[in-house]
Amino acid sequence: MRLTNKTVIITGSGRGIGRAIALAMAKEDAKLVVNDVNQTAIDETVAMIKDLGGDAIGILADISDARQAQELAQKTLEAYGKIDVLVNNAGILRDAMLHKMTQEQWQNVIAINLNGVFNCSSVIGTIMRDQGSGNIINISSVVGLYGNVGQTNYAATKGAVISMMKTWAKELGRKGIRSNAIAPGFIGTDMVKGMPEHIINQIESSVPLGRLGKQEEVASVAVFLASDESSYINGEVIRVDGGLYT
Repeated sequence: MRLTNKTVIITGSGRGIGRAIALAMAKEDAKLVVNDVNQTAIDETVAMIKDLGGDAIGILADISDARQAQELAQKTLEAYGKIDVLVNNAGILRDAMLHKMTQEQWQNVIAINLNGVFNCSSVIGTIMRDQGSGNIINISSVVGLYGNVGQTNYAATKGAVISMMKTWAKELGRKGIRSNAIAPGFIGTDMVKGMPEHIINQIESSVPLGRLGKQEEVASVAVFLASDESSYINGEVIRVDGGLYT
């Protein structure tokens, strides 16, 4: 039970990698705050956590709105009295080639993937400073490190959250707060599995391990970073990509 007595907020945890992280942390006895913009998805994740015997609440909030991010933090404090870990996971895709990318596609991705991370980390980072302890984990992507065709907006945000994390590691580390990032490669989410079979085959052939990653394999790294086992890891980016860019 590596996360006993730790309160964890996971943004975008109604489904996908965020849900996988929530379930993995529930098994380690964390108190979980499930956040998303879809109430049905929130309720499903909370129910799954409780089926495991875990402790969880759901909070509907659009983190691209600074006021709603503030309310997310306040409701968490009202329920649990502290915030030990923030997992900035919420993110969207609006892919297009540079010459075809619209202002709407650009701004929508920036709003969630970048502004949302800032909004949550700003308010919760302040709470953690007052506590004298805390842990921020940003879910980035290998696209943020190496780029990808058709993902100018996504790559920009995922690279930026790495840069912000490294800045927080310096600013907040002296206050007892660690900041790290996880950079997944091609993970078998519903979105990826919905791609044409020949595309999936191409992806798998490009990965040295010869397969897509599992959501649980990202979640296990998040559990490690949230636990005291990683107490001297700060400002690090951990790739979970099967050796894709080795």
